[in-house]
Amino acid sequence: MPAQWSAPVRYVECDQQGVVFNAHYLVWADETSNVWWASVGLPWDELVDRGIDPVVKASTLEWSSSARFGDTVTVDAEINAVGRTSATVRYTVRVGERTCCVVRNTYVCVADGRSTPWPDDVRARITAD
Repeated sequence: MPAQWSAPVRYVECDQQGVVFNAHYLVWADETSNVWWASVGLPWDELVDRGIDPVVKASTLEWSSSARFGDTVTVDAEINAVGRTSATVRYTVRVGERTCCVVRNTYVCVADGRSTPWPDDVRARITAD
């Protein structure tokens, strides 16, 4: 089961028509990222303590419907791909069973200010099913 985060859509997240403004989907993916990292046994504070900084290198968003004021969004996160220094996590934003948007964030492992291969134990945790 993927990691999951959920919240009601707030008025401040919507335009005048009550539709969620596009930038908030990235905020929700970021909220869910903390849940996802913890779900694979790597809480964010542990990564930071180890000097590992997963930095977002790229984000893509694909919309299929709109979340609206009054909805509750649920975001499911799961690993999509793992490279030597990067990992892509897929965030599916939905209202009930209706998918609204898929966000894919590619993170690069950064240590001492430069990209570096994932440590073996981190790679094992992010690739485990």
